[in-house]
Amino acid sequence: MRYPFIAVEGLDGTGKTTLRKGMFRLWEGLYGVTPLCVLTTNFLAPDVATDIVSGKYQPSSENRDAYLAAIGTDKRAALERLVLPQQTARPVIADRWLLSELAFFAVRHDMKPTETYRRLSAAVTCAPDLTFVLDLHPSESLRRAHARPGDAVRPDWDVQNVQNRVRDVYDAVATQPDAYPLLGEVVRLDSARSRSALLLAAWDVMRERGLVPPSPTEENNHA
Repeated sequence: MRYPFIAVEGLDGTGKTTLRKGMFRLWEGLYGVTPLCVLTTNFLAPDVATDIVSGKYQPSSENRDAYLAAIGTDKRAALERLVLPQQTARPVIADRWLLSELAFFAVRHDMKPTETYRRLSAAVTCAPDLTFVLDLHPSESLRRAHARPGDAVRPDWDVQNVQNRVRDVYDAVATQPDAYPLLGEVVRLDSARSRSALLLAAWDVMRERGLVPPSPTEENNHA
C-alpha cells in the first residue's frame, strides 16, 4: 500500500496546525497508523542551512538566489529521506510545502510564482497527492494569529498588506493548477468554519479520492 502525501497551506492563523493534528489523530484512531509530519523546511542538507536561515529571516537581493537554491536542495532531501521512504508505511503530512515558497518570493522579491516554480521544479520532482489551501480573509486570520500565545507573530510578515498579497498569490495559483503540477491537486477549504467541520471536510476530500482506506465500520457494513 502507498499512503498519501498531504500538504496543508494557508495564511498564519487559518488552522493549518490544528488540521494537521486532527488528521494525525484520525489516522491513529481509525487505523492505528501514525503519520509522519514534516515542515516546509526540514534542514536535512546541512551545507545549505545558513542560506536557508539568512534568506528567510534577512531576505535581500544578494541572498535571494542562494536561498531559492537552498530550498530546492532541502526539499529534495526531505523527499528522498523522509517522504518517499515512509509512504509505504504511513501517511506524510506537511505543514506548508511548495505553495508557501511561491508566495514568499512573490511578496519579498517580486518574483512571479511561475518563475519560482520553474526554478524549484528542477529539484522538487514529486508532488503531494493533495495540497489543501485553508482560505480565510486576512483580517480574520491575523486576528487569530495575534491571539495565539508566545512570539509566533512576525512583525514584518503578519500584517494586513503582506497577508493580502500572500492570499492573492494563493488565489492566482489555485485558479490555474495545470501550471503548477508539483502542487498536486489543489483543494481550497473554507477555514471560517469550526475546527471539527474543517477536519471533516478535509477527511471527506481524502475519502472521495481514495486516499484513506475504508474504516473498520465501513468494512463491516459491506461484509
